Amino acid sequence: MAVIFQLAVQGAQMLLVLLLAPLLIGFVRKVKARLLRRQGPSLIQPYRDLVRLMRKEVVLAENASWLFRVTPYLIFAATWVAAALVPTFAAGLQFSWTADLIVIVALLGSARFFQALAGMDVGTSFGGIGASREVMIASLAEPAMLLIVFSLALVAGATQLSTVATFMSSPEVGLRVSLGMSLIALVMVAIAENARIPVDNPATHLELTMVHEAMILEYSGRHLAMIELATFLKLVLYVSLISCVFLPWGLASAGAGPKALAIGAAAYLAKLAVLAILLAVFETAVAKMRVFRVPDFLGAALMLALLGTLLLFVSRSL
Repeated sequence: MAVIFQLAVQGAQMLLVLLLAPLLIGFVRKVKARLLRRQGPSLIQPYRDLVRLMRKEVVLAENASWLFRVTPYLIFAATWVAAALVPTFAAGLQFSWTADLIVIVALLGSARFFQALAGMDVGTSFGGIGASREVMIASLAEPAMLLIVFSLALVAGATQLSTVATFMSSPEVGLRVSLGMSLIALVMVAIAENARIPVDNPATHLELTMVHEAMILEYSGRHLAMIELATFLKLVLYVSLISCVFLPWGLASAGAGPKALAIGAAAYLAKLAVLAILLAVFETAVAKMRVFRVPDFLGAALMLALLGTLLLFVSRSL
C-alpha cells in the first residue's frame, strides 16, 4: 500500500510540472504587462495556444528528414523527464534515486543537441543562425552549470537532489560565499538557457536577435506545440531547481503524510509565484543585450561558479 501511495505521489509531481508550465509562463507575461500598465493576456492563454497548435495541420518542408519529425517529441520527453526529476513539494519520492544533477544536465544537453540539429536540417539561413548561436551559448552555459553541480556536491556530499535539498534545509549549512556565487551563477545560466531577457527576447521575431525562435521557424502544428511546451517546462525546471536547492523551506520529507505533502505543495506554489514575479520585474527593468555580449554575460557566470568551487577547495566553511 505504501508503494502505491509513493507511486501516486510521484505521478502527481510529474503531472504537476506539466500542468503548471503554461500557467507559469502566463503568470510571468501577465505581471510584465501589469508593470508596463497594460491589460495583458489571460493567465490561461498559453493553454489556448497549445490547444490551437495541436488542432492545426503539420506543414513540413520537402527536404525535411526523419530527424526533423522526431526531434519535437525527443525534446519534449527529455525536458519533461528532467523537470519531473527535480523535487517540487516532496523529497525522497519513489524515483528520487534518479534525480541526479548530472543526469538533469545531460538530459537538457541532449534536448539542445537535437534541437540544434533540427534547426539545421531544413537548410534555412535562420535555422543555421539560431543553431550556431544556441551552441555558442551552450558552450559557456554547460560548463558553468557543471561547476555549480560540483560546488553543491562539495557542500552536500552528493549530487542527488533529494540529498542536496535535505542538507540545504539543515541548520549546519549557514551562510556561505560559495553558495551565494553558485546561486547567482545558476540564475544567470537559467536566464540564458530559457532565452529570457537580456540574453534573448521571447516575445520578438527579429531576424538579427532571435536565438531559440530561429531554430523552430519551420515547425508548425503539434510539432510546434511540443517544442513550446518543452520550453515552458524548462522554465519550470530551473525555477524548481532554484527553489529546491536554495529555498528548500516547506519541502516534505521522505515518507511524509498527506498533510505534509499539502503544505509542501502550497509552499512550492508560493515560491513559484515569488520567483516568477522577480523574473518579470527583472525583465521589465533591463534591456536586451547585443548577441556578441552574451559570452561576457555567461563568462561572468562561469567565473562565479569557478570561484565558488575554488573557495570550497580552500575551505569547506566558505
